[in-house]
Amino acid sequence: MEIFWFLPTHGDSRYLGTSHGGRAVSHHYLKQIAQAADELGFKGVLIPTGRSCEDSWVVASSLVNFTERLKFLIAIRPGVISPTVSARMAATLDRISDGRLLINVVSGGDPDEQHGDGNFLSHSERYAEADEFLKVWRGVAAGESVDFDGEYIKVKNAKTMYPPVQKPYPPLFFGGSSPEAVELAAQQIDVYLTWGEPLEAVREKIEAVKARAAAHGRKLKFGIRMHVIVRETSEQAWQAADELISHVTDDTIASAQKAFSRFDSEGQRRMSALHGGRRDKLTVAPNLWAGVGLVRGGAGTALVGNPEEVAERIREYAALGIDYFIFSGYPHLEEAYRVAELLFPLLPVEQQHAHGDINLTGPFGEMVANDIVPPPTSSKLTAIK
Repeated sequence: MEIFWFLPTHGDSRYLGTSHGGRAVSHHYLKQIAQAADELGFKGVLIPTGRSCEDSWVVASSLVNFTERLKFLIAIRPGVISPTVSARMAATLDRISDGRLLINVVSGGDPDEQHGDGNFLSHSERYAEADEFLKVWRGVAAGESVDFDGEYIKVKNAKTMYPPVQKPYPPLFFGGSSPEAVELAAQQIDVYLTWGEPLEAVREKIEAVKARAAAHGRKLKFGIRMHVIVRETSEQAWQAADELISHVTDDTIASAQKAFSRFDSEGQRRMSALHGGRRDKLTVAPNLWAGVGLVRGGAGTALVGNPEEVAERIREYAALGIDYFIFSGYPHLEEAYRVAELLFPLLPVEQQHAHGDINLTGPFGEMVANDIVPPPTSSKLTAIK
């Protein structure tokens, strides 16, 4: 099971929809989160993309030397950058990080943002452009010299002279729920991502992507992107969920939902449909809460509960074929520790530590009365395979 965390380059907070409890996006803070994820045993971090975020490539490049094992899932944007330049950037960062780069293909879902970046294509046209982009990108990244004369992409003798560490290139991740997105994933993507929908909806999506991939003679891996609110008791977890949106006003919800309505993303439509902008429709499946999506675009659901409940839900998604779990929680620094400490012992997670079996920090917990070593507790559980 590959468990990733999230770098909040668009801002972080203890409460959604308000500046109360908010934190600035500073390099020092992002470094703290990345180093915590690295030390705790998360396999990687997703860095978001868009005009509301710090640039994901610059952020990742600034953090690779402050981490040791952590992988960085970074976006490439067809229609915003050329496939040749993008492939060179990927090869360079993959070498600098010693093979710790993963690529998230983002075709865009907000027309207003797309227009600001100079891309005025329709939804279907963007996927056609992304298809051509990836054909060139994959060839160049794999060390080929590429000639391509498409409707949107035209290159001659496109290549890079310095290959990436990972062969043939860093793995390609991608998420999208429309028929065009499924077809693109089936033909060119390595890991298909979905947002956190109820089990049956995820099952249907995985089966559809598998069928299309099989038609092209390919097999994909699958991942899911969602938030986590885990506490030692279920009551505490649901209280934390309520507190997270305790400062969200009805006007804020209405403004956010109006903004989301302009998106032409099928995935965003499905996220918004789970709750319809209503506070009384937030529990959409067992331990699956849609409150984040009242004001946040993209991933809008969270697993909520005690460690055993949340771990059971995670295992149910894994049984559908999910390999990668990309989690986040507010605020991201503290919640990285909470998720690792409460959930990792209950899941088949390989926690890597820099110093192996040698504990250079001493016993777990604070010494009692300057003399007594705290005894081990039941929180150090054996992983359930």
